Amino acid sequence: MDIFRLDRGTAPLLISLPHDGSHIPPGIAARMRPAARRSPDTDWHVARLYAPLAQALGASLLRPLASRYVVDLNRPADGHALYPGRRETGLVPTIGFDGEPLYLGPDGEPDAAEVQRRVNAYWRPYHEALQQELARLRARHGRVVLWEGHSIRSRVPMLFEGRLPDLNLGTADGASCAPGLQHRLESLLDAQDRYDSVVNGRFKGGYITRHYGRPGDGVDAVQLELAQCNYMDEESFAWDEAKATTLREAIEPLLRACLD
Repeated sequence: MDIFRLDRGTAPLLISLPHDGSHIPPGIAARMRPAARRSPDTDWHVARLYAPLAQALGASLLRPLASRYVVDLNRPADGHALYPGRRETGLVPTIGFDGEPLYLGPDGEPDAAEVQRRVNAYWRPYHEALQQELARLRARHGRVVLWEGHSIRSRVPMLFEGRLPDLNLGTADGASCAPGLQHRLESLLDAQDRYDSVVNGRFKGGYITRHYGRPGDGVDAVQLELAQCNYMDEESFAWDEAKATTLREAIEPLLRACLD
């Protein structure tokens, strides 16, 4: 199977959706609990949400086919923690966001050799494509913005207390993008009143935002984590066209600010 899909654009904007995939290869799925085979922790429909915006703005769009349960593309390949001291699901998860095991038993969990095989087969190709597309756009424009598009259920007790804000902007505490860009994005969030928002709250940006965001070298990186209740049904994973259309109207000015 293909590892990822890249739709190349012409604008200095790359939208990366590293948790959009939901496919689990049969050999892995056979060792997993039935509930895990549905890949419930997928960033459901984010490609469907962003694709019309990318096309309208001329942005590049990169997304994987495989589930984050196969390997998490937004984690460092050496597996070190993104949020030390907090419970996390890891590079190759063995538990889901509900804290329950993904595999039928410990014997089914991947060992170190299998983890490395998954990194080589899935993680590295995605990151090579991401690096190459950033380099192409930066060579053409001088600067490029990497937009990390994510979503998650609005309530995940294992990861955070209460309900997640609707729009969660992350810039690694200001390190991954130029101050002017962060200020403009914050101003746009503050100016709208349909969705609540936070900047560098629980989600400050994962590995991709932190690793590739180097504003001094011409690459600004921003992560937006969306509460899924604003564009889909969180229980059935069903897409809600009316909600999604309204949410796109809030995201589009943010993406245009990146281009400006």
